[in-house]
Amino acid sequence: MTDWEALTARAGVAGHDLVGWMMWDPGAIAGYEALGVANGTGWVVAWRLASLGDPSPAVAAATTYSISPAVIEAVMNMYRGITSTESILEVRDAAVEPGLDDIAPGLTHELGPLAESLWRGVDSVHLGARPMFAAHRAGPRPQDKESALSAWLAVNCLRELRGDNHWALCASEDLDDVEVGLLHAAMVDVEEYGDEEWIARSRGNDDATVAAGWARLEAKGLASAGGLNDQGRRFRLDLEARTDALTVPAWQEVGAEATLSLCGLVEAHHEAFVARIDATAGPRWMPAVRVKKGLLAHQR
Repeated sequence: MTDWEALTARAGVAGHDLVGWMMWDPGAIAGYEALGVANGTGWVVAWRLASLGDPSPAVAAATTYSISPAVIEAVMNMYRGITSTESILEVRDAAVEPGLDDIAPGLTHELGPLAESLWRGVDSVHLGARPMFAAHRAGPRPQDKESALSAWLAVNCLRELRGDNHWALCASEDLDDVEVGLLHAAMVDVEEYGDEEWIARSRGNDDATVAAGWARLEAKGLASAGGLNDQGRRFRLDLEARTDALTVPAWQEVGAEATLSLCGLVEAHHEAFVARIDATAGPRWMPAVRVKKGLLAHQR
């Protein structure tokens, strides 16, 4: 009998591996720069924002949730009036297969056959309160329905679904963007990150906003003396489990066989994906692929 919550957690990590490197892909950044954006600055979030079309920066920031609104507005101002969101998405799509071939040779040939099952999972989910997922699902799909690009785009939708589900839970707990960054320290090895504030600061938060975040967490009993306490760590792990539970139905529609196949294919290249991020962004970036070894082993 399939343990769907465990398999969903495992698929979530695989999805982060398969998609996350795109934030710092040199080929994509070069394509973005060619559109007229100086130095390709802001690609790290522009490729995700592009699927939203042209909302106000405030709406885009609410959708991305954990990234400082000032960062979101700055990135949008870099590409508005210079290029179109459609062109940004074309750059993304053109970078997928070459990037995968460079990171994990042979993987693109194995992904394509999973596309149909993956899209079945994507299309089974209602859109209520899932704005990023809805925006990505509404995007054009490749003519070659069994291509690696098609499978990658479907996984990206499922990754955004998981994100939207997680943000809905965070909002229900009255967590602001800084608090969620601080709480994520419970999911990673703090020794690797140096302290519990790195993730929150990497999203554009300064001393004042980080201090306010700790104060809010302390008022909720989740932190003490400027750090997470045991209650805070348990709370964050429970949020992760609740996120998995909300995302289970989509992966059930994908099916156990296809989900296990995807996980097996991607996990074989986990270290290569992490090495790619280390080389292009630097160590510690993309914490979603750097979950504690004990957690990752449990998910597998």
